Amino acid sequence: MRLLRLVGFLLIGLGLLLAPRWSWAQTQHVLSGLVRGTDGTALPGATVAVPALGLGTATEADGHYALSLPEGAQKITVSFVGYTSQSFTLSLRRNQTHNVLLAPNASELGEVVVQGQQTLQQKLESTQMGVEHLSIREAKLLPALFGEVDILKTLQLKPGVQSGGEGSSGLFVRGGSADQNLVLLDNSVVYNPNHLFGLFSVFNSDAVQSVDLYKAGFPAQFGGRLSSVIDVKLREGNRQKYVTTAGIGLISSRLSFEGPLGRHSDGQPAKGSFIVSGRRTYFDIFTRALNRANANVEDYSPIPDYYFYDLNLKANYTLTERDQLFLTGYLGRDNFGFTSPNGFQAAFTWGNTLGALRWQHVFSPRLTANTQVGVTDYKYQLGNSIDQFSFSLGSTIRDYNARTDFDYLPEGGRHVIRFGASFTQHQFGVGRLQRSSQDNSVNFGADVAYPGQEAGIYGSDNIKVSDDLQAELGLRATGFRSESDHFGGLEPRASLRYSLGPKVSLKGSYALMYQYVHLVSNSGASLPTDIWYPSRQNVHPQRSQQVSTGVNFLLGGGKFLLTDEVYYKWAANQIDFRDGAQIFANPNLSQEFLFGRGWAYGNELYLEKKEGKTTGWIGYTLAWAWRNFPPQNGNPGINGGRDFHPTYDRRHNLNVVVIHQLNERINLTASFVYTSGAPTTLPQGRFALQDIYQGAIQPVPLYPDRNQYRLIPYHRLDLGLVWKLKPVRFGTERDLTFSIYNAYNRRNAYFIYFEQTRDKATDRVTGYRAQQVSLFPLIPSVTYNFKF
Repeated sequence: MRLLRLVGFLLIGLGLLLAPRWSWAQTQHVLSGLVRGTDGTALPGATVAVPALGLGTATEADGHYALSLPEGAQKITVSFVGYTSQSFTLSLRRNQTHNVLLAPNASELGEVVVQGQQTLQQKLESTQMGVEHLSIREAKLLPALFGEVDILKTLQLKPGVQSGGEGSSGLFVRGGSADQNLVLLDNSVVYNPNHLFGLFSVFNSDAVQSVDLYKAGFPAQFGGRLSSVIDVKLREGNRQKYVTTAGIGLISSRLSFEGPLGRHSDGQPAKGSFIVSGRRTYFDIFTRALNRANANVEDYSPIPDYYFYDLNLKANYTLTERDQLFLTGYLGRDNFGFTSPNGFQAAFTWGNTLGALRWQHVFSPRLTANTQVGVTDYKYQLGNSIDQFSFSLGSTIRDYNARTDFDYLPEGGRHVIRFGASFTQHQFGVGRLQRSSQDNSVNFGADVAYPGQEAGIYGSDNIKVSDDLQAELGLRATGFRSESDHFGGLEPRASLRYSLGPKVSLKGSYALMYQYVHLVSNSGASLPTDIWYPSRQNVHPQRSQQVSTGVNFLLGGGKFLLTDEVYYKWAANQIDFRDGAQIFANPNLSQEFLFGRGWAYGNELYLEKKEGKTTGWIGYTLAWAWRNFPPQNGNPGINGGRDFHPTYDRRHNLNVVVIHQLNERINLTASFVYTSGAPTTLPQGRFALQDIYQGAIQPVPLYPDRNQYRLIPYHRLDLGLVWKLKPVRFGTERDLTFSIYNAYNRRNAYFIYFEQTRDKATDRVTGYRAQQVSLFPLIPSVTYNFKF
């Protein structure tokens, strides 16, 4: 009943949003259509504007736009970064559809890469705050570890985003944990976005079209997480010709093939297109060869066998002028294996699988619907065997989901309304244990699984109150059920933008979020063995609220955008483990949890330049993150209920990124990172323990409160060069990408351990000394990319 009441309240709110609005005295008509490149690729974030009226809009992820304009002749300008702008005049007498094809700008360096980025003027005028639009072209130019371009590592260079450690692609946004990020690939959830234990993300840059990171003021269509939304869209493929793109790097190679579906004529793209993109590492090729060569060497320790691969698929087809289908697929796997000389074998496999089918239908120039169904699956399997006995342990989460979203542009042009609903059927396998022997003398297993259903309905209205004031108001109602346990809540969202002039705007936002699924982990890092657990019994949904405000300035004639944002976030029902918790294959896992609260606050300064031969950004964040877990149910809690900083708390974070076009063929890039040291727990002393009379004396460490110490500050300089080579026959485009990771060989702390110090004369232990482990020294790399 509670969930039905929440849905009723939202339906009333939607009715108010859809109620008749005031309209302009002048007759209005809707101009809509698609903006694509001449190869048929959709251009998200392209600007469609009428400069004489001061009106404009940006295209959606699929290149669609809709703009309400007064009746009469109007001069339209369409522009997109890396493409030649186009202007034309239309005489509007009714609602009209007009598709635009933009030609690549030949003066751009290297390949023209589709990118989803706003102009600085658009960011100034947008009601949305706390959003980072990642340019894939910039990501490909930046220096990368082992030459492997990683969009999540690029997001770590934005203010308010912390990394999970040296070389990790994990993200901690505004004081939130890793599981509080909603990671979407074409609207499908990715539960583990990491390869190689977090060193690389699962996203192949050759297949990615655009990436948006939301840190605050979350749009109402997103829900289910507390800290951020990472919205990744895949490319649609070339609609005019077949193109092969490949890259050969230090640790992996990539291959993409794309082309039209259906017939196409000169100057006109085909009705559909596709792209297939694959990537694989080749650690295992060298380690296997090395192990074979040393198989007969005495005391040789074999090197573990490891590799990962992923495969992306995207296809689209235009059925009619009003109907279009989109198909998305992803398959990724990590495989780790080890065989010792004494016959012990271990295998560890994990990965994501997802598939989604989306139907876009244009009811009218004012109303568009997108309906999607899909399945998402994440699982891991850990097993080992020795002699005749084997042991395996695994966990899974599988989702069947459906959603529908509507975009509505009412008469008058002052409102953009969005509404929709979603439903997900979860199946959580939180622990699968199997033990057996070859002769079946031992054979038993245990499986702990829970179902879950999650539903949401939302509505939002982007209102142009006046020329200076714009607001986006939204409401989302969500509910969750696991067997006999029910939860639900209302999630209001609001964002405001007020212009103080053509170059200055003030912004503010508020958002309340619920999270019904939880990543239970026994370490500070996000590992493949972490378990997703539903809200049920005493495990209530996590909840957060965030308030943020900021000011935006356009400087230097519009070439620079300076933003200053302040935020405060507080969260309830945060989850951690009690000391000595039994995690795997535990049918009463909820009894191992502790519940507490968290809060975070900070100030983010950001200066960005997108035009000219030298571009880039400077970001600085001053931030605090806190947690508190009081005593509960006879457990002392954490630190006896005293406040503490989580491991991803960083007081200072400075990022500097510079991209310079030296000439038509060479780009120079550099990035510098500085962060305060990570909180950590270290022993403050030791005492001698003798558990039996005349037994050996054992030193036992004494630990203070959790995370009372900090590692040394982290800083690193990376350098890169992209050199476009001259084309060879058959129109091949080629480039060499050089990177130097950690250019001045900084030995950053990965973790600390203690070793004994001894007197050389007596060999007696005299004390303990802290030792620092560093992961990556200076690492040069080169990648060869080509397209034909």
